[in-house]
Amino acid sequence: MIPYTVNIKLAARTLTGTLNLQNKTAVDWGWQGLIAQGCHSSILIIDPKTAQTIQVLERHKANVVKVKWSRENYYHNLSSPYCLRLASGDASGKIIVWDVVSGTAHCEIQEHSKPIGDLEWLWNQDASRDLLLAVHPPNYIVLWNGDTGTKLWKKSYAENILSFSFDPFDPSNMALLTSEGIVFITDFSYSKPPGSAGKKVYIASPHASPAHTKPAPATAPAPTGAKKALNKVKVLITNEKPTAEAVTLNDCLQLSYLPSKRNHMLLLYPREILILDLELSQTVGVVAIERSGVPFIQVIPCAQRDALYCLHENGCITLRVCRSTVATEESVQELVYDLRSQCDAIRVTKTVRPYRMVICPVNENKAALMVSDGRAMLWELRAHTGKAANPSSGLSPLYSPVSFCGAPLGPNQKKIQDLSLNSMIGQTLIAGETLPTSSHQQEVQLKFLLTGLLSGLPLPPFAIRMCPPLTTKNINHYQPLLAVGTSNGSVLVYNLTSGLLHKELSVHSCEVRGIEWVSLTSFLSFATSAPNNMGLVRNELQHVDLPTGRCFAFRGERGNDEPPIEMIKVSHLKQYLVVVFRDKPLELWDIRTGTLLREMAKNFPTVTALEWSPSHNLKSLKKKQMAAREAIARQTVSDAEQSSVESSVISLLQDAESKSETSQAISAREHFVFTDTDGQVYHITVEGNTVKDGARIPPDGSMGSIACIAWKGDTLVLGDVDGNLNFWDLKARLSRGIPTHRGWVKKIRFAPGKGNQKLLVMYTDGAEVWDTKEVQMVSSMRIGRNVNYRILDIDWCTSDKVVLASDDGCIRVLEMAMKSASYRMDEQDLTDPVWCPYLLLPRAALTLKAFLLLQPWSGTFTMDVTQVDYSEKDEIKGLIQEQLNSLSKLFGDESDLHFWTVASHYIQSFAQARQLTVSASHLDICHDVLCETSYFQKFQLDRVHLQEVKRSSYEHTKKCADQLLLLGQTDRAVQLLLETSADNPSYYCDSLKACLVTTITSSGPSQSTIKLVATNMIANGKLAEGVQLLCLIDKAADACRYLQTYGEWNRAAWLAKVRLNPAESSDVLKRWAEHLCSPQVNHKSKAILVLLSLGCFYKVGEMLHSMRHFDRAALFIEACLKYGVMEANDSSNILFENPLLLHVTSMHLIVGSFTVKVNLDALQSTSSSISHFPISQ
Repeated sequence: MIPYTVNIKLAARTLTGTLNLQNKTAVDWGWQGLIAQGCHSSILIIDPKTAQTIQVLERHKANVVKVKWSRENYYHNLSSPYCLRLASGDASGKIIVWDVVSGTAHCEIQEHSKPIGDLEWLWNQDASRDLLLAVHPPNYIVLWNGDTGTKLWKKSYAENILSFSFDPFDPSNMALLTSEGIVFITDFSYSKPPGSAGKKVYIASPHASPAHTKPAPATAPAPTGAKKALNKVKVLITNEKPTAEAVTLNDCLQLSYLPSKRNHMLLLYPREILILDLELSQTVGVVAIERSGVPFIQVIPCAQRDALYCLHENGCITLRVCRSTVATEESVQELVYDLRSQCDAIRVTKTVRPYRMVICPVNENKAALMVSDGRAMLWELRAHTGKAANPSSGLSPLYSPVSFCGAPLGPNQKKIQDLSLNSMIGQTLIAGETLPTSSHQQEVQLKFLLTGLLSGLPLPPFAIRMCPPLTTKNINHYQPLLAVGTSNGSVLVYNLTSGLLHKELSVHSCEVRGIEWVSLTSFLSFATSAPNNMGLVRNELQHVDLPTGRCFAFRGERGNDEPPIEMIKVSHLKQYLVVVFRDKPLELWDIRTGTLLREMAKNFPTVTALEWSPSHNLKSLKKKQMAAREAIARQTVSDAEQSSVESSVISLLQDAESKSETSQAISAREHFVFTDTDGQVYHITVEGNTVKDGARIPPDGSMGSIACIAWKGDTLVLGDVDGNLNFWDLKARLSRGIPTHRGWVKKIRFAPGKGNQKLLVMYTDGAEVWDTKEVQMVSSMRIGRNVNYRILDIDWCTSDKVVLASDDGCIRVLEMAMKSASYRMDEQDLTDPVWCPYLLLPRAALTLKAFLLLQPWSGTFTMDVTQVDYSEKDEIKGLIQEQLNSLSKLFGDESDLHFWTVASHYIQSFAQARQLTVSASHLDICHDVLCETSYFQKFQLDRVHLQEVKRSSYEHTKKCADQLLLLGQTDRAVQLLLETSADNPSYYCDSLKACLVTTITSSGPSQSTIKLVATNMIANGKLAEGVQLLCLIDKAADACRYLQTYGEWNRAAWLAKVRLNPAESSDVLKRWAEHLCSPQVNHKSKAILVLLSLGCFYKVGEMLHSMRHFDRAALFIEACLKYGVMEANDSSNILFENPLLLHVTSMHLIVGSFTVKVNLDALQSTSSSISHFPISQ
């Protein structure tokens, strides 16, 4: 016998459907590369690369309102491995932290009973990665330890908090969006709650924008200059509470800091996005929708480029990129975000509307749209070279980047790298910048491509039926298929091994009421239309063949204007079908021929419950038929020939017998029982086309009206409308009644499998599993007690697993205990393989990373890329950083990616400086003070110029003048100071200040006087004024020291970048790096990035070694030696050997039986890079 391999062990799983309105904001795309989405009280984990659900987490009792993946901004090793950790909050105020791989809850947190407002993992310090900040309505923010569930601190505010946003550049700053406005907090710390109540600002109604301003009629008076200015400038942030007329409702939908540039924030309104400069509290950019446009729902700002992903009410996702300020001739009035690409909209109806969008945080070139009907649409942004299709649109061209991973693009670069947003489009140019003349940039067009679609179940109610069970006869072609009848008339067939939709068949025109399988590949389903005024309906009974999809009306022309079908029951051998109507006698059909055997007489009793008997006479019929044929065969053969032919005749007969039974026209005798309204049990026998009435059993006085019957072996079970179960042992002629006190018994079904006497019972408020041998309950599920959903239909899917359809739109496959439990991800039988290192054991994930970096499979270990043959070898030869950047993105390693982005850029930059060539590229401004000084200064001048254009009050003018003084732009600062009007209280001070600025000389006495005054001012609490005076006399280095002394570290770093020469600036930044390393701050990862930007590579190597980041240290030093930015001398050799020896030793420990052979001498002398691993493919 040929052995068959069939997976008959079905994993517990949940098929999800439409979303609840409370799930609207419960979606997140993590650095781990997976999407988490709340669906009622469950959480789906979706793999966006293969568009499949790989896990469903079930433990919440209420609807999930927030989900948040933990950040990966830490160094990964065996003690801090790659792990899938997720926090979710529900409408009852419970927060659960999950271990997603095993599907178990790591800890549970409960503070209040109101829906969680917002969640965020803290990522901005090296001490702990377990800190979780939550908004508990109405007005509390609480910091939790997400590992232990311990509350660290709690702080309340005066207003109701809707959401919050952290400043990505300064972890001590955060903004709370409240019901009345915004609260800015500047002293956020993980060690203690914020001390102050924060600075409250109110949002005036933004209806002065171009989107809301109606064109003035010709007769109307022209607006005054002041009104014009207000319309143009749009002051939105005020410290005074606006009057009721000015703002009736805070309709701000969202608040978010821009991760692409410091001190900028966006506010989202239905018809516009406002970009605020927080130093001025002033709008510097507006993205408004014209009157006929579709309103916004959500916006996500990008970090890699100054760009915005916007979601509109029609489900369209648009990408808007900030326009280069050098492109326009006239002076720049505001930041403009041009529409560069948009995807197709969806068809919006009452039940279908877009909920939320998420983008991939690693590459920022993929977006997922969540729709209320349970669909997840996965869009990918693609770049291609070419001119704009519509040159008259007035958009400035969008160019490809100058460099890729720090190295300039070569002349032969034909393809735009689609790896991430910053490898597809170049940086937004600012005033004072020009396109490099030698650059090989190409004009780029962007488009969205739909790369995946995940759809859920439609809206309930459902009718479910599992296909016939697995037997020894069908084992070689069995598939565990579940048919789901839906309210719109279609039947969905799911394969429960993978949990994926096998087929969707449009069968009926109205709601499907029931399904019965007639073979492994065909089923009957019935549907009834809405009744007319006579109470009659149109009945549809369809026979569906699954492989072909062919579907025909089983009852032919019958079905119009008759009482509704109550149920259909197929006999045990799939020979006969009983159709039961509400107020009409039943019909008996032959399934094999599709003929009506009997329509019962009008005086036939009304059927309340019916079931076919499992007993039949097929085996005895077959034996009789076989014996008769043998006898006929023997009579036609002479005695002499008999012995020789006997065996062949019998084998021929057996072959014929094994063919389809219908061709032999064997009609076995089968029985069914039914009950009438009085509870009397009738027994009817069917054989061929003869129907015989059998015995009648009088009603049991202890039972009410019988609602359902189940029969298996010698056990018959009846359930009534009062919740009583009656167990009949037909062999022993005993009956036993059990009152369950659960109300109406809706449905009862025996489990499949020989000798398996388990019974599944469905009530209006839940379900139970009974053991009919022992007559005792095995497990129970009740709404409100252990589940929060109502059960609509039940069935067995295997001998030990049940399948339940519920009113939350889900279908669950559960163990017999019926405990809603998540499953282990490594137990799933997925259709497509999933790339996710986080699913591996820690040792395996780190081994994989080491293998991809060190490639032990090559016969001779080499770090020379020239030995590897691939098509782009000449173009990106020697790019160690391309390998490391790609690997960081592949693993979603935030910490690795930040380090190698800055390290690769500055290693390349300092190497070029040694060869006296100027680097064409610079770090993106999202790296802030880590950028090159010249570019940083240009950006700050460009920014203060925009602030100057947008100022609308004396306060704004004063701030602009202060910034110009710090930047050394004294002439323009004087002009602004002289603009102060005579009736302003500061008129005299500003006039004197203007005189002082213009008359400052570098003579000794005046300098010493000003320095003395500045020092006194600083000592008396006027730090900003004292720093300004020091900058006026070119003592910015002293000013930086004072700022650092008073704890203004970020301000000092900013001032050093814009005013000091490289040597002095380097001193200030080194002191800042030391401060970041101190135990109080504990942000060594940031300190390393600061040192990288200064070219202190030796110090970085030492720090990585002291922090025990051995593999990173070894690769970094190797890269420095290769590019010649670190000398190979005794001290560097010692530094190099230590981490590499430790790294190789740790690799030996991790890899175990695999041996990574590294020749240290060869490594030290080589000047080649790690071989390229084509990750982008």
